[in-house]
Amino acid sequence: MAPLCAIGLMSGTSMDGIDVAIMKTDGENAIETGPSMSVPYDAAFRRRIEAGLETAKAIVDRLDRPGGLDELETEISRRHAQAVEAFLKTEAGHWGRPDIVAFHGQTVLHRPLAGLTVQLGDGALLARETGIPVVYDMRANDTAHGGQGAPLVPAYHAALARSLPEPFAGRYPIVFVNIGGISNITYVPAAGAPVAFDTGPGNTLIDQWVSREGGVPFDAGGTIASEGGVVRSIVERYLENPFFEKSGPKSLDRNDFSLDLARGLELSDGARTLAAVSAEAILKSVAHLPAKPKLWIVCGGGRKNPHIVGDLRSGAEKDGAQVIVAEEARLDGDATEAEAWAYLAVRSLKGLPLTFPTTTGCTEAVTGGVIATPD
Repeated sequence: MAPLCAIGLMSGTSMDGIDVAIMKTDGENAIETGPSMSVPYDAAFRRRIEAGLETAKAIVDRLDRPGGLDELETEISRRHAQAVEAFLKTEAGHWGRPDIVAFHGQTVLHRPLAGLTVQLGDGALLARETGIPVVYDMRANDTAHGGQGAPLVPAYHAALARSLPEPFAGRYPIVFVNIGGISNITYVPAAGAPVAFDTGPGNTLIDQWVSREGGVPFDAGGTIASEGGVVRSIVERYLENPFFEKSGPKSLDRNDFSLDLARGLELSDGARTLAAVSAEAILKSVAHLPAKPKLWIVCGGGRKNPHIVGDLRSGAEKDGAQVIVAEEARLDGDATEAEAWAYLAVRSLKGLPLTFPTTTGCTEAVTGGVIATPD
């Protein structure tokens, strides 16, 4: 199959909006990335999603949409259609008509031990609204085969590792770190399948903290944290969570960690301490890897928090490893997840594996996704 033009849509656990990216790929080694953009959610809609997370706790069948979740799903899908329309009016429109749109949807419940993962997103509606075929629901087949349903980006990370520019090419083992609401890593060896798992809270606790204590949605550039200090006893209590002792594959729901342990901290101390938790949780993951990484590449919104990246760099350097942010490797750290979804959509069309036993714990390498057409 010749490379296809694919748009990837990602709305992550940070619930801050929709990331859109375009690429041409064969779903294997050919990757040509293009423009990207972000469409933020307004505060009122973000609150609706947050309320939906509470409602979703009652779901026992992944197709259930209780308590108004069906209306929320429709609104999410229409906002994604509007994002695609706006995106194609930018320079992305010069790439030609996309062959496929990859639709992640909004995760509202993730209970991998129960084989339950729920993303709100009506792929058929998105296909009708955009007039473009859509691949969606790409996690379900993994959970049906005993997997955690997350993370799904490792196949793309492995492809990126094979195409890194100098001086980073061949610096195996390479670990990609995606710091969104939840952090996850992909360990890419020189040969063999990637290893991946969630490592712990990324931005989610920091966002919840500064929202509750400071009335702002996130700590832009780590400004709030820069006024505070790390309270070691709180960091250590977070890292005592049994999750960190489990080997991968493993994954988290946004609600698996709370602010309870940070109660009583001053605003800036809380932001700085929770940034340390995010970084040290990532560093603890090395104990569950086949070998110590030589190169860490940090993607996602968390790479813009200098405290998370600084703590990660300090810890990694003790093992002789280098930490860089995505842009240093000529990657777009904001668009990586949306690009990954576009890449996975093409793999889905070709019937290629999206997940592997070493990334999600599925019983065998499996493809996934449902295709919706405009008619």
